[in-house]
Amino acid sequence: MVVKPVSVFSQPRRVSILGSTGSVGANTVDLIKRQPDAFIVEALTANRNATRLAEQARELNARFAVVADLSKYTELKDALAGSNVEVAAGAEAILEAAGRPADWVMASIVGAAGLEPTLTAVRRGATVGLANKECLVSAGEIFIRELRASRATLLPVDSEHSAIFQVFDFDQPEKIERIILTASGGPFRELSLKEMETVTPEHAVAHPNWDMGAKISVDSATMMNKGLELIEAYHLFPVDKDKIEILVHPQSIIHSMVDYIDGSVLAQLGSPDMRTPIAYALAWPERMATPAPRLDLAEVGALSFEPPDPVRFPALRLAHEALQMGGAAPTLLNAANEVAVHSFLAGKLEFLGISRVVEKTLERASVRTIKDLTEVAAADSEARQIAEGLI
Repeated sequence: MVVKPVSVFSQPRRVSILGSTGSVGANTVDLIKRQPDAFIVEALTANRNATRLAEQARELNARFAVVADLSKYTELKDALAGSNVEVAAGAEAILEAAGRPADWVMASIVGAAGLEPTLTAVRRGATVGLANKECLVSAGEIFIRELRASRATLLPVDSEHSAIFQVFDFDQPEKIERIILTASGGPFRELSLKEMETVTPEHAVAHPNWDMGAKISVDSATMMNKGLELIEAYHLFPVDKDKIEILVHPQSIIHSMVDYIDGSVLAQLGSPDMRTPIAYALAWPERMATPAPRLDLAEVGALSFEPPDPVRFPALRLAHEALQMGGAAPTLLNAANEVAVHSFLAGKLEFLGISRVVEKTLERASVRTIKDLTEVAAADSEARQIAEGLI
């Protein structure tokens, strides 16, 4: 992982938010609104929510607002009429937003769609807050290679990877025995397989601890999110594949841990509020105040832990296998999962079918070595076609 110091807040920090209307993006906007003099907002992007994007652009006095869906351009332009905000739409405009001269970029576009915009920000040497798992899952080796070549800074925003980042000794990685990724276990941790057969999208998106978007909430329910985070952690931190473990911790108070060779286990704790890891990345290497609830361990009373159940949550096994296989396997895993989750949310696939579709896609696809983004796109496309055919 490349870590390059950035200047402290002696002057306002120029920022862009890719995916500003999603859960992570909206929380980033909330933090910036609380300290408006500390930031200049260069660009905001959204997929389809032109109304909310326009509201954010006016609130933050953004210079550039982009909606990916071309059909929403007129709506966005009309909503920002009379303002000084430049408006655009489409995939090329999203890349333009990522290439704008912001010191710090929040990469929070969900799914494989976030890969090229994030790489655009990386290539110009920006400090990037990474909230998009798929960049490292789908194209981890390529992404890290580009990161090193550009000397950009990558700061993990996922609560688990942020926690590890805060307690990981990058000067002595050989002194680390293992990384322990904690998982809430999602809303179905205690359900039987038979009960999970009748799970609905409404049940799956109701996470017990975190307020997240629909896709990420479903990934949490299947525990695929933890599988993706396992692959992501391998690329973020200099440890062997077999030194990354997953531990279910239902309270979501300990966000992850690093186990050292002397028996010390360092952990980062906090209330389950995404504004904490976002603020850590947004202000790094400084810290900034947030309205996140303060942790009261006496009120929490007890913290519990248990190993994940690989039978009820096969997504974890599939992610482990994809990481070990390497090549295109993680790309195939991610693409098939995106298709399956979308189908589940649309009522076209049962909950337990998500992992089955992913597993069958991995079995049927031709896993190959990935050398560039063209091959990433080809593997992604192949997996989506197979998964859609299975559904």
